[in-house]
Amino acid sequence: MGGGFSRARPDASQSEGALGDLDRRESGVLNAAATSDRPIDRLGLRLRLRLRDGGPVSRGEVAAMAAALLRSALLCAALGCAGAALIPPADVKVEVLHKPFICHRKTKWGDMMLVHYEGYLERDGSMFHSTHKHNNGQPMWFTLGIREAIKGWDRGLKDMCVGEKRKLTIPPALAYGKEGKGKIPPESTLIFNIDLLEIRNGPRSHESFQEMDLNDDWKLSKQEVKIYLKKEFEKHGAVVNDTQHDALVEDIFDKEDEDSDGFISAREFTYKHDEL
Repeated sequence: MGGGFSRARPDASQSEGALGDLDRRESGVLNAAATSDRPIDRLGLRLRLRLRDGGPVSRGEVAAMAAALLRSALLCAALGCAGAALIPPADVKVEVLHKPFICHRKTKWGDMMLVHYEGYLERDGSMFHSTHKHNNGQPMWFTLGIREAIKGWDRGLKDMCVGEKRKLTIPPALAYGKEGKGKIPPESTLIFNIDLLEIRNGPRSHESFQEMDLNDDWKLSKQEVKIYLKKEFEKHGAVVNDTQHDALVEDIFDKEDEDSDGFISAREFTYKHDEL
């Protein structure tokens, strides 16, 4: 053995066709390695040729190959590798527990929803909140699609009918993440049983907010509102100069920018102003 590894040459009894296919495949691999500028490929080429010809491979050469593979993996992890397989992020698992036979309307972003719900930790099944038990038995209103609740609710409660009941399994990234909240520990997967009791039109549509939110940062700047107003006036053939536009924008922000931070957030997008 001589402290090394070797591979016996193929038995002559193997079919010529199979050997031909093997040689063609191996030839392609060797040619690619020979033209590569990566040291790991050239080292692999030397070992592959040695094995193909039945020669011994020393433990030192095997160790060098293993070290090269480790360095390559660490570099790939640090810098990212083109074409590397990416693990898709976890999404909400939606199970419909009950659906009414007749559905006159389905929820969409911007709708207000009246719901009863129970929330559980997946890890041990313990309940952390229930509108039946912890909210004086009263259901809860929330607006879908404006991040008023956790992201998992916005994703998991679209196209829902009044009278429908769903079970949502929500990963930490779409719930309370690394921080947790109250009785919910960090990195917790949550389970919700949700009953939809009523749907109402929201104060403004989610679509209108998205149309104005040009950079998708979930808040409206004065410039974004001004651009939207100008387009709306032009659409209806009205001529308004910049001074009038600026006055309108200031008036809108005086009424809607409740925290005076210079932006209208999705939550603040509730006041019904004639120009919007």
